[in-house]
Amino acid sequence: MTTSIKRLPGRMPGWAKVLTAVVVVLVVMFAGIRFSLLPGLRDVFGTETHDRSGPALLRSIQDMSRYEAASGNFQVVVDLEKDAKYLPDALRGTRTLYVGAGTVDAYVDLGEVGDKDVTVDGDRTSATLRLPHARLGTPALDPDRSYAVSKQRGLLDRLGDLFSDNPNGEQAVQKLAVRHIGDAAKDSELTARAESNTTGMLQGLLRSLGFKEVRVTYGS
Repeated sequence: MTTSIKRLPGRMPGWAKVLTAVVVVLVVMFAGIRFSLLPGLRDVFGTETHDRSGPALLRSIQDMSRYEAASGNFQVVVDLEKDAKYLPDALRGTRTLYVGAGTVDAYVDLGEVGDKDVTVDGDRTSATLRLPHARLGTPALDPDRSYAVSKQRGLLDRLGDLFSDNPNGEQAVQKLAVRHIGDAAKDSELTARAESNTTGMLQGLLRSLGFKEVRVTYGS
């Protein structure tokens, strides 16, 4: 009588052990083991950054006659909330807390000064200048000092971000921050400081040219 004998599972072949070891090593490497531990080898799995931007194009040139006489640094905390009228906040709505930092320049446009606005006496020792009032420039938001503290979104808004070309956009709070910074600049003494600095600059310049008395006024 012949009895069939079932073959028991044999040991793992040598080539399989080698293949398994290679796979384990690769997994460990991908998990974060850096080749810097081995002298002379680079991290072959590191990322590289390539700047493929095109050259900047000069679109126009404008002659500037402004004297930038003062600059103010401002910071505002924007708390912007958008709610749906008939839906709970957990379903539809956003609330963003954003810190906006930026600058506003104050300038005097010397290009508006005409011949009739400058009066010099006969012996060139006294001069009177009439300048336009200082104005405020456009607020400039500093991206390096501006940041979102928190942003809460409803479920529908989160789903919408998945299909949006610009998820989690912060344009609304940035525009609001710029507007608040501009309003703060209007309420500040920035233009008065600009006129004072312009007066000091012109008096120093004309006195260095031999004028003993220099009077500067502002307004039409």
